[in-house]
Amino acid sequence: MHHSVVTVPLAAAVAMLYARLAASLVRPGLRRLLALAPVLLLLLKLPFAIPLFSARGMTAFSLVWLGEFKLLLLASGRGPLDPALRPLPFVFTAALPVKLLPRSPDGGAHGAAKKTAAALPLLSSGVKVVVWVTIAHLVHGETQMHPYAAFTLYGVFTYCSLDTLLPCFAAAGRALGMELEPPFDRPYLSASLQDFWGRRWNLMASAVLRPAVYGPVRARLGAAAGVLATFLVSGLMHEVVAYYLTFRAPTGQITAFFLLHGVAVCAEKWCARRCAARPPRVVATPLVWGFVAGTAFWLFLPPIFGNGMDDLMFAEVWTFVAPFADAGERLLRPGHLVSL
Repeated sequence: MHHSVVTVPLAAAVAMLYARLAASLVRPGLRRLLALAPVLLLLLKLPFAIPLFSARGMTAFSLVWLGEFKLLLLASGRGPLDPALRPLPFVFTAALPVKLLPRSPDGGAHGAAKKTAAALPLLSSGVKVVVWVTIAHLVHGETQMHPYAAFTLYGVFTYCSLDTLLPCFAAAGRALGMELEPPFDRPYLSASLQDFWGRRWNLMASAVLRPAVYGPVRARLGAAAGVLATFLVSGLMHEVVAYYLTFRAPTGQITAFFLLHGVAVCAEKWCARRCAARPPRVVATPLVWGFVAGTAFWLFLPPIFGNGMDDLMFAEVWTFVAPFADAGERLLRPGHLVSL
């Protein structure tokens, strides 16, 4: 077991405890930002200590993107972090891609909703794990797959990975007595690009970008500028995470992908204001996914999975998956079933 399994989470937790202490002692503003500067610098360095592609990418997403933005918002007295939070919820929220739900005064109704919400993700995550393992098995050692077929599998694999791992953080938070917002809300049902990006896909990023970028820019330059600025910043941060993941220089393709979607969202909102008619969901959802998939195949996925990175990543994934797959095959052999 690599030492980073212990050292990186421990360093992040200690850094966030210091951030909480500093924020409780220093008022929002430049002085608080300077007090948080050592933590901001440390978070940039921590992912480099992790040797595994996938773990390094998730750590960069959690600490370098969301963690940095949460601390910058904390420096200005805004955002999801509050030094009045107890140490455990503060560290959990600051270091992981999660967001605390506001406490409900009606404990009974909230508790019933919590039980329902806990049961459904368990089944959904189980299905996604099966899909995840199946894709890893299909891709492992495959050299003749069509690029579009490969990119389709990579996209589904990425979604299953995120929508399995992030609910695990939420489940851990519930076990520790915290109520957390869901990270995704069935993005496959999106009826528009605005619905996809704003209300269904990667809600943890939206929760940070909205107060950090969209709100301030919209207040000064208008809603369209706020949307474009948000997608620009999202694209740049995706480039950063992709660099931590692959150690390859950014190409600008990922930023172009998000800027294109920002322009498309603005155009979609412009059309919606001038045309009352809306296509039915059975038509709108395939159109949304056609646009998302087509632009992802063109701009988003090649910088991450292209030029042999897919082979390296899936070889790493298969190293983890292979023992479980072999155990499952042995259990399903006819001779083993008869002996049982």
